[in-house]
Amino acid sequence: MGISAERFSFSERLKNAFIGKAKAIQDKGLFHKLTLVAFFAWIGLGADGISSSCYGPEEAFRNLQGHPSLAIFVALGTIFTIIIISSSYNQIVRLFPHGGGGYLVGSKLLSPTTGMVSGSALIIDYVLTITLSVSSGADAMFSFFPVEWQPYKLPFALTGVCFLILLNLRGVKETVLSLTPIFVVFIVTHVVAILYGIFMHSSNIAVVASQTTHEINSTVSQFGFFATFFIILRAYSMGAGTYTGIEAVSNGMPILREPKVGTACKTMMLMVISLSFMVLGLMICYMLFNVRLDTHKTLNAVLLDNMTAGWGHFWSRGFVLITLVSEAALLFVAAQTGFIDGPRIMANMAIDHWFPKRFASLSDRLVTMNGVLLMGIGSIILMVISKGSVALLVVLYSINVFITFTISQAGMVRHWWLVRGKQVPWKRKLTINGIGLILTSFILVSVIVIKFRQGGWVTLVITGLLIYLALNIKRHYFRTALKLQKVRLNAYNEIKKLIGQRPCEDRKLKKVSFNKEGKTAIILVSGFGGTGLYTFLRILENFKGVYNNIVFIRVGILNSKIYRGTEEMEQFKKHVKEDGEKYVNVANQFGLYGKSIWAIGTDPVDEIYRIVKKIRPRLSGAAFFGGQLVFSKTFYLSKLLHNHTIFSIQKRFFKFGIPIVIFPIKVD
Repeated sequence: MGISAERFSFSERLKNAFIGKAKAIQDKGLFHKLTLVAFFAWIGLGADGISSSCYGPEEAFRNLQGHPSLAIFVALGTIFTIIIISSSYNQIVRLFPHGGGGYLVGSKLLSPTTGMVSGSALIIDYVLTITLSVSSGADAMFSFFPVEWQPYKLPFALTGVCFLILLNLRGVKETVLSLTPIFVVFIVTHVVAILYGIFMHSSNIAVVASQTTHEINSTVSQFGFFATFFIILRAYSMGAGTYTGIEAVSNGMPILREPKVGTACKTMMLMVISLSFMVLGLMICYMLFNVRLDTHKTLNAVLLDNMTAGWGHFWSRGFVLITLVSEAALLFVAAQTGFIDGPRIMANMAIDHWFPKRFASLSDRLVTMNGVLLMGIGSIILMVISKGSVALLVVLYSINVFITFTISQAGMVRHWWLVRGKQVPWKRKLTINGIGLILTSFILVSVIVIKFRQGGWVTLVITGLLIYLALNIKRHYFRTALKLQKVRLNAYNEIKKLIGQRPCEDRKLKKVSFNKEGKTAIILVSGFGGTGLYTFLRILENFKGVYNNIVFIRVGILNSKIYRGTEEMEQFKKHVKEDGEKYVNVANQFGLYGKSIWAIGTDPVDEIYRIVKKIRPRLSGAAFFGGQLVFSKTFYLSKLLHNHTIFSIQKRFFKFGIPIVIFPIKVD
């Protein structure tokens, strides 16, 4: 026993060193401590959008096909789209203040299946967000280094993903606070670069304007109006990666400081201003400095080299290095959005049974650990397959986010149309979401058509497979719920029958005292229902007259839905306590002493073991019992979909010599 305890203690110390100590769930001020104010939310959730200025404008500029003067139209169109999409998401935030984003909008305003499609698309998009952001960060960093260093870029990027996984297992706020200096340096260096680039050409602005107008007229004369317009539209569509991240605030509402809606709107405003400034400033600078593509450098790196050419070697290389390092670092921070919102969407879908329930569970750091790990592993696999190629990842990217954008806009348009006349400003709101629907639908169709043969079909196939998997998981949980209902009803009927066979006097509900001479059975239950009642009945059947005292241990497991605020926590505690009291009443009706012991936690095995350590000295002869569902036909993901907690408890108990009887509950 001593050796096992030491091993456990060592693993605990190791976990505390890298991930951190468990959060105190009983701390009523914990919600306030873990939430983010607008500034830090801008960093944690807005970094994805702002960092897209490192590759979105570049992708748009590349697709202008050597006509840099058209960049101004693409930039203005991009800013208009940013404003429309962000305005529509402000309306989503007000309508759904508890978060959920595109998944919840699709589920509530269109249909649960449509919401699932939106959520699945976003999960894949966030895996791509992590992969693309880290790969782009590696590209930006290695743009400064010699070409001979390129083979080390992929290992560097993979190390970055592993580092972010570790940070996010510690918790969201800790991660955001540690990455704040990087964000600030990026903003400062890029604002300075853009303003300096524009200031350099301010003295001959009339000449620049005249030259730009001449180039535009020349392009229209050479290709015609419609062909020129098509070039602009293509570049505008291919720069769609710029808009990714705008939806992050609506998905991340639970981590925002109260009042959540006000914090969300402030965060969105900061995102819009900073992203619009970056996009417009960079596109103008690309045009002013006539930036040329370089196979070994990002467009921003080329721009910075041109811009600082006259500064002298030391100052030029110093500023370029700091700026590119901040770009690389911010792109790593941008991957944070995928680690924040991806697991949260998984948790919401798990609560609605589209995903395995374990993805809604929280670690002792109150983090959706399984979601963080899955997002990180998915990103590592994708990065290895793509070899960290930003050009390929950009092709796969941005399709899925526009699936969610389009579904969200369609849901909001339908909502405002249904409530027309009931709310005064419905026309204005309908107009905003209507324009958003047209823009996002156009971009979605354009991106799919343009990117499909280049590899965009891969994203659609992966998303389709995830949708197919979600449908099968939902079907399995639905069928299991029906079968459990049957088990529950059978248990109720059997209990009524047994109580009915008892003398009338014994049927009256009365409190039964603890029998010091009798034996005690301790039943592990997971709520008042079929498994707990079935286990109780099997004890009565197989151990007639053996046990006079019944102790029910009920552990309420926190998930992302419950852990949203103090009110939800108190309601959950009340529900867990009432479950135990119901079991006690059932035991009393059979003339047995009943007692309920309950706890709230994130790990049922740890919580039950803590309870057992306290009560076992007082109940030395007690026997432990539990029930486990057994399916006649197993689903190919049944081990992932059902937690089999009782076997983990059995394993822990056996280490310390504690016997436990497990009754199989067959579900036909």
